[in-house]
Amino acid sequence: MSQEERSAQRLDLWLWHARVCRQRQDCAALIEKGAVRINRQVTTKPHSRIRVGDVLGLPGHPRPAVRIWRVVALAERRGSASDAATLYEVIEEN
Repeated sequence: MSQEERSAQRLDLWLWHARVCRQRQDCAALIEKGAVRINRQVTTKPHSRIRVGDVLGLPGHPRPAVRIWRVVALAERRGSASDAATLYEVIEEN
């Protein structure tokens, strides 16, 4: 594994590890429709790379609520909900 692979992770994979959606393809679809922001920039590319410290804007429930999370860790695998909660810090949820 290269240094780049250890310091960054695909956005769709990270969202799946963080349990934003049940399936990785659902995470990719969410990104492709422009519902996710990385550091205030809209992205439509599931392969976008995120790093520790990046701030994500995610759609909340009920809409038009927004969740703002800071990435605090990258994940090797999808774990339990409590493991997923260690991947991010909630900045704002409304």
